[in-house]
Amino acid sequence: MPLRRRCVYDPLAELIAYYAEHDATPQAATVEAALPVEERLKERIIRGDRLGIERDLDEALERYSPLDIINRFLLEGMRVVGDLFGSGQMQLPFVLQAAETMKAAVAYLEPHMERVEDATPKGTIVLATVKGDVHDIGKNLVDIILSNNGYRVINLGIKVPLEQMLHAVEEHNADALGMSGLLVKSTAVMKENLEAMEARGIRIPVVLGGAALTRRFVEHDLRQIYSGKLAYAQDAFDGLHFMEELVRAKEHVHSQQPTTSLEVSLALQHSQQELASSPVEHVRTERQQFGQPVVRRTSSVQRDVPIPVPPFWGSRVVEDIPLEHVFGYINENALFRGQWQFRRGRRSEEEYNAIIEQQARPAYNALKLLCKREKLLQPKVVYGYFPCQSDGDELIVYRPAERSGDALYHVWSELPACNLREGECALAEWVRFRFPRQREGRFLCIADFFRPIGSGDYDVVAFHVVTIGDRATPYARQLFEEGRYRDYLFFHGLSVESAEGLAEYWHKVIRTELGIAGSDAAELKLLFVQGYQGSRYSFGYPACPNLEDQALIMELLRPERIGVTLTEEFELVPEQSTSALICHHPQARYFSVR
Repeated sequence: MPLRRRCVYDPLAELIAYYAEHDATPQAATVEAALPVEERLKERIIRGDRLGIERDLDEALERYSPLDIINRFLLEGMRVVGDLFGSGQMQLPFVLQAAETMKAAVAYLEPHMERVEDATPKGTIVLATVKGDVHDIGKNLVDIILSNNGYRVINLGIKVPLEQMLHAVEEHNADALGMSGLLVKSTAVMKENLEAMEARGIRIPVVLGGAALTRRFVEHDLRQIYSGKLAYAQDAFDGLHFMEELVRAKEHVHSQQPTTSLEVSLALQHSQQELASSPVEHVRTERQQFGQPVVRRTSSVQRDVPIPVPPFWGSRVVEDIPLEHVFGYINENALFRGQWQFRRGRRSEEEYNAIIEQQARPAYNALKLLCKREKLLQPKVVYGYFPCQSDGDELIVYRPAERSGDALYHVWSELPACNLREGECALAEWVRFRFPRQREGRFLCIADFFRPIGSGDYDVVAFHVVTIGDRATPYARQLFEEGRYRDYLFFHGLSVESAEGLAEYWHKVIRTELGIAGSDAAELKLLFVQGYQGSRYSFGYPACPNLEDQALIMELLRPERIGVTLTEEFELVPEQSTSALICHHPQARYFSVR
């Protein structure tokens, strides 16, 4: 099926139809029709109502120019939308519906604009996800809000190096630069970019956003290294407010505006060779810090717990996993509140639950049907069980001594299906993980949860890489490019949480195969808070922060077999993929290392 074909089943259309049938104010349309056309257009934007907007626009064109309609009525509607969102009275999906309506109205008016009309945007911003990061949902939401509020947005996409950003600023005479990133590591890249810009005398206003950022980090720590205007955007409307303040300042104090694109150009010509140190250097320093712990104390983790018997040694690929299995393990709270941003705000629990049941769940159910029908999500897993032992803060993973090359990436038939004893099997060290240890409290380290060298036993460790396939990202991009913003938010969020649901489901499979699933909590919501024996650790999180260790998982499992690769910054592609080390130890839990 060609990906560019618009699906005949549109969950957004279904949801809109649902509301049309359940409208609590059936006389609203009649009341609106009695309003002057100026107010009708504003209300259409606020309500996200595109149906029949052409008639209202034609009527308005009899009295106003296209730019007057945009600037006086449509943008005023978007301003109200922003106020409603800021006060918690409008949920993000309906903000995006308003943006869709705005985009449709502007597209209708464009053929009526004369070339002599001044269509200069309020301002121009270059947006980019930083080098090494493949996540772009937050950046694209900023793009949607800014571009539908009169700003010109140059969206460079993902994994963008600083030099490309600065050349775009120069080329497009941009007023500001926006950098985004989801990963903790991306905050380090942002810091390095700012240091490089400061060293080169570039002072263009910068706005930063991303899940791992905090306002304090940006406004306190980063402002100490960058003397240009710098702001933190918690959401897309923070980005809008940043640009509005910038434009006002530019209009009132034009002679004192921050670095222009001309100044950026001069700085680029002056110091092409002075780009900041490679992010790899920062990561290497970080690795040395927790790879060589100054504290030599050990934890009180029990080291002689029973070792479960795996169903096989080596790795397997599993495809054709029913989507129902995946959907059954989706954390709806993470989907509705986190990805789709249905926020409770000041509402009572009863009011919020009503919003979820009336607004979020119908979209969720329709979207699941769409994904099944169009095969947009294709769950795949590569996983395996490996002999291992701990050595201080390190975990050693073994392979059969006689196996190498491609022969390693199958089930190892020569190893007995029982607990392995030292001296009974010919094993060789394959890879070695080094984990940080807590410097206070319980002094925990992931290596503590496995039998140590010299114990006489080999322990078992499981690894998996899961993905929902390579169709999700292009389809999400298609929705964004077509201006189907709410569909984009809904589908992207579901695809991300489906990857998490697949990881949760496959962890359940692994516990079952190891014979330790008997202690699993009966309620799904308790499984999401580790209501089971053992733990699933993903790299980049507090207990195992080294993203570089993703390369070791790649060596163990070869996830290219299911279409998953690694970026130069050790991030999995497709975006909707996760990896994990799975530990069976009853005392294994999430913990942080500082």
